[in-house]
Order: sequence, then structure tokens, then C-alpha cells
Amino acid sequence: MAGGAARSVDRSGGVVPTGDTIQIGIAVDIPEPWGAQLTRRRVEAGDPLAVPAHVTLLGPTEIRTVDLPAVERHLAAVAAAHLPFALHLRGTGTFRPVTQVVFVAVATGISECELLAAAIVATPHLHREARFPYHPHVTVAQDVAPEALDKVYEDLADFSAMFEVDAFTLFSHSGQARWQPRRDFRLGD
Repeated sequence: MAGGAARSVDRSGGVVPTGDTIQIGIAVDIPEPWGAQLTRRRVEAGDPLAVPAHVTLLGPTEIRTVDLPAVERHLAAVAAAHLPFALHLRGTGTFRPVTQVVFVAVATGISECELLAAAIVATPHLHREARFPYHPHVTVAQDVAPEALDKVYEDLADFSAMFEVDAFTLFSHSGQARWQPRRDFRLGD
């Protein structure tokens, strides 16, 4: 792209955030057919937070609404500075006993996700204290009965998907509706 600017796609539908703060999150969406499959398994496990399958780059973070344009400019610069990469999801893992989470593991693309996540939080608007070290993964069950966690862990043990990541998405949450995609940021050209 001319001038090195990243291509981005606005998905907000012209929705302007109201209030002094807004919740945002940043993630890599899992494409079809794997995204629907992993989301369905999360629903079947009884997970009340069964959001569409994704790899989180920045978890839920509250920012001042007036800082959103600066955050979007920062994300565009991050996207422009990183090339598309292969992501291979393979097998399952768990964070138990620390947290009640079962996930599909990232086998290839770990470093690229870590570099993106680090670049994203390298602005005062998005800096926050992390409860745990960043570990790219796709959550497939969280805070459900131990039997449900075990079943998902076993059922997806042979799961494998490989695809190219060419963008990440900024999501927002108004507190009244589910997480909504706001803008896609295409990785460098």
C-alpha cells in the first residue's frame, strides 16, 4: 500500500461509542470451517462465555472513549509493521488447576502472536497489568464442570487446522450488548 499505511476495514457500522469509557479487545478470528466447529464445542460444553473462536491478542481492556482514535491509529501502525503468518492449531491443553480452562494449542505462529501482542500494548492507552504471562491459544471451555472440561480436552485432542493470518480485529463492548467487531487491521503488504 502506498506510503506504508495498513489497509483496514471499518466494521462498526458507523456506531459511535457513548459514555466516558469503552471496553475493547483485540483478537485473531479463527476462519471457517474451524471457527464454527470450535465455537460449537464451547457452547456444547456449557460455557456461558461462548464467544466466537479466536486467539486473543489483548483481553478486555477499558479505555477512555476519547482515546479510541489514537488507539486505532496505533493498531494501524502495528498491523503495517507485521507480515501475514501461518497459524497452526493442534491438540489441546489446559491451564488447570490455576484456571478452569481447556484450549486448543497454537503449534505454529506462537512467536508472531507474541510479537503482535507486545506491539499492541506498547502504548500508554493499552498498557495494563497482566494477571498471567501471554500464551496464545483458543479457549474451548472455561469455568464449566470438570467433566465437561475433560470431555472437550479429549474430544479435541486430535484437532488440527492451519491457515494464514492476514489481519486482527478490534472488538468493542458497550456493556449492553455482546462483543462486536469494530475494525479489521490488515497485516503489512
